[in-house]
Amino acid sequence: MATSKLMTESFYHLQERVEQARTQTDSLFALLRPDAIYDRPIPERHRLIFYLGHLESFDWNLLGRDTFGLASTHPTFDKLFAFGIDPVDGQLPSDQPADWPTVGEIQAYNAKLRETIDAALRAPSSKLAAEASGTSLDTLLNVAVEHRLMHAETLAYLLHQLPIEKKIAPQMLSQQAVDAPASQSVGPRMRKIPEGEATLGMPRERKEFGWDNEFEGLTVSVPQFNIGAYPVTNGEYLEFVRSGGYEEKAHWSAEDWQWITSQGISHPLFWERSRSNTAANHNNWEYRGMFTQIPLPLDWPVYASHAEASAYTRWAKRALPSEAQWHRAAYGTPTESECLYPWGDVAPDAQRGNFDFAHWDPTPVNGYPSGQSAFGVHDLLGNGWEWTSTPFAPFPGFKPFPFYPGYSANFFDGKHFVMKGGSQRTAACMLRRSFRNWFQPHYPYVYAKFRTVEE
Repeated sequence: MATSKLMTESFYHLQERVEQARTQTDSLFALLRPDAIYDRPIPERHRLIFYLGHLESFDWNLLGRDTFGLASTHPTFDKLFAFGIDPVDGQLPSDQPADWPTVGEIQAYNAKLRETIDAALRAPSSKLAAEASGTSLDTLLNVAVEHRLMHAETLAYLLHQLPIEKKIAPQMLSQQAVDAPASQSVGPRMRKIPEGEATLGMPRERKEFGWDNEFEGLTVSVPQFNIGAYPVTNGEYLEFVRSGGYEEKAHWSAEDWQWITSQGISHPLFWERSRSNTAANHNNWEYRGMFTQIPLPLDWPVYASHAEASAYTRWAKRALPSEAQWHRAAYGTPTESECLYPWGDVAPDAQRGNFDFAHWDPTPVNGYPSGQSAFGVHDLLGNGWEWTSTPFAPFPGFKPFPFYPGYSANFFDGKHFVMKGGSQRTAACMLRRSFRNWFQPHYPYVYAKFRTVEE
């Protein structure tokens, strides 16, 4: 009886999380001025109108169609909004705004899907239907929630690339600026991490939710190394730019050099040349925030592509950490035990880092001292994902999700790199130790920082 009650409470909690995730993504679309919904702020991605329909279509195809076996009310939209993956071979999408349905048509479609799915979830037979499909309803609801929250972050960096005048700043924006931590002087830059073990992924027997690439857990031995106590800041990266880092071929791999020269890239995407010569802009650079442009904050982490991060590390005669090194620095301890989070086993809260939609932009790399690891490494969770040198690949014992076989497996191609940590727009549920993110090395749009290691 107690087990049944616990399962019911867990199920109701998941339903509440579905509603909360919907609220989060709805609020992002509310930031757009009406004429912006058909814009394509990133050439490689869909127009924003696609994502308005994609979130509900994904839930419908996963739950309504495949789990509950319900009849579709709009098969054309179900297919149109099903997948939003990056183009291959450098081909960019060529669709026009007129090729897409109206906002009103999509909103009506979304409302109908939510109503139908919610009714099916309330039905007593919902869990039995899920079990008949071979996957527990709890797993499917976690997939729906985290998929939507991942897109909440995707939408944030898509909106970040829109001109500021196309967005409506939220009323709480000024208060967020007040609540942001103040910068303190940065201390010693490197931390010694002694030889030890790091646990990657998690074992299936824990029965906790994770995406397919998080299993099976394994323990690896990590030799001693030194790692940056803080991520590389805008100020530090500015030295690389001023030294001619984007003009020196030796700092770049052949593929990366071809990319920056063919695209005319000479600085991080989030930087812009200063439009004034005031004292505040003495560095001649500005940071393009979500809702305003400000003098480049030197103590914020630099957001850079994997290619740019790798070039910086060569210039600095260091390297990017491997996934195992990052884990060891983040979760290891001098006593050889491992923590769930860098600061210990206490769940994430607002004092530990810039995550869970706390801010729209970064904060100083040393702004959350209570979030440091046992080895004194700061800013590991939040404030930007962290690049590693590890190509995204399966752990031993990997099994693709039967209901979503391509989620991870489609990217085990040696062309994507593991990212750890999280950004200011990453939900708290995805700050778990085993979570892995990944991107291509020439994708500069994501909120991604990095730190260096010495071996």
